[in-house]
Amino acid sequence: MNTNTIAAIATGMTNSGIGMVRISGENALEVIDRIYRGKHKLSTQESHTIHYGHIYDEEQLVDEVLVSIMRAPKTYTGEDTVEINCHGGMLVVQKVLETVLKNGAQMAEPGEFSKRAFLNGKMDLSKAEAVMDLIHAKSEYAYKNSLNQLSGGLKKKIKECREKVLYEIAFIESALDDPEHISLEGYNEKLIQITRQLQEKIVSMLASFENGRIMKEGIKTVIVGKPNAGKSSLLNMLLGEERAIVTDIEGTTRDVLEESVNLGGIKLLLMDTAGIRKTKDTVEKIGVERARTYAKDADFVLYVVDGTKPLDENDLEICEILKEKKSLCLLNKMDLQMVIDEAEMKKHTQGEVLSISAKEGIGMDTLAKKIKEYFFKKEIDFNDDIYITNVRHKNLLEQAYESMKQVEQSIQDQMPEDFYSIDLMSAYTFLGYILGEEVEDDLVEEIFSKFCMGK
Repeated sequence: MNTNTIAAIATGMTNSGIGMVRISGENALEVIDRIYRGKHKLSTQESHTIHYGHIYDEEQLVDEVLVSIMRAPKTYTGEDTVEINCHGGMLVVQKVLETVLKNGAQMAEPGEFSKRAFLNGKMDLSKAEAVMDLIHAKSEYAYKNSLNQLSGGLKKKIKECREKVLYEIAFIESALDDPEHISLEGYNEKLIQITRQLQEKIVSMLASFENGRIMKEGIKTVIVGKPNAGKSSLLNMLLGEERAIVTDIEGTTRDVLEESVNLGGIKLLLMDTAGIRKTKDTVEKIGVERARTYAKDADFVLYVVDGTKPLDENDLEICEILKEKKSLCLLNKMDLQMVIDEAEMKKHTQGEVLSISAKEGIGMDTLAKKIKEYFFKKEIDFNDDIYITNVRHKNLLEQAYESMKQVEQSIQDQMPEDFYSIDLMSAYTFLGYILGEEVEDDLVEEIFSKFCMGK
């Protein structure tokens, strides 16, 4: 393992009140002693203490600082760690880092602090990936789920499954080695029940992936409707700014506008599309066709209907497109004289109907509540619920599930008991890969290379 002492800026590269430079490695305390001037020599001080002083580049003052000293192994990386808290100007922080690098540290690679924490046994791979997800969380749900995984929620469930699998492997091997004292009579029936219970646990985790993906990535939401139904007004209202052009001229929106918004703790990836109608305009035709395509590929569709005008063939076409989609019909312009009511609209669409005024912002709270109900059938408290958000975890759970299914098949085919051990061991290994046990070095490098610098 590389034991070089590394350093990097651990705060955002922007002007702010405070910036931080982190140092980690066996020579971290030696490095800080060379550049810090204060009341005490820092390498002689107790762990987990903070000290006021100044950073010097030889005889040149760099900045006034507070320095945290943390000794191995009770640190994030498991190594001696120093954190220099300085003034947050970009130039100031960069000057502190340059001074640290001149005095014995090497520039850290992206994610190298977290990688060292993993390699030093301070966290498993699922926790490391949760750190990255937490940094990139863009909604309340993504944030809470990342915190839950970071606290070991996923690791606990995986370890429980692995312990049960390992017990059965050990029992089979012991029975085969010592048949005089350990009998396998009636064991097949017991093992089938155990494998089915484990399959149920794995299926339960896999079933959470779609919701987990939505938490992490957001709901791909397409806004459709006829021209001038109020689609762009809805987009602007949700964003809280005039992002889309709104006029009384039909066909103003020609292409797809893409934005993201946090609505009630859920991230929506919003796409405002051209109004769907029959048209001879070549450019508008392309926009209309794109609207149809985007609607078919979306996770969720918001169908905006102008409630002040009767339905026509264009509305019926849209209703046909949405038959197989998760959708919500928004009966817009309720602040004006309506000629369509919710009961009438429900005759033509399979989704729920909600009356709103995109222009006046009426119904937005109910809209957020309805979207949450569509995707999360119960209130999420994150106490016991684990949501799989990582494709790597999903693929490994699927492989573990197939291995458990193969154990059951071998029992039904009356195969020798040592066949059970082979597939049980495969399941045990796949589950272990989630936590980072026995993973290849190139996978570790790939995962941590996606981290930001300084983490």
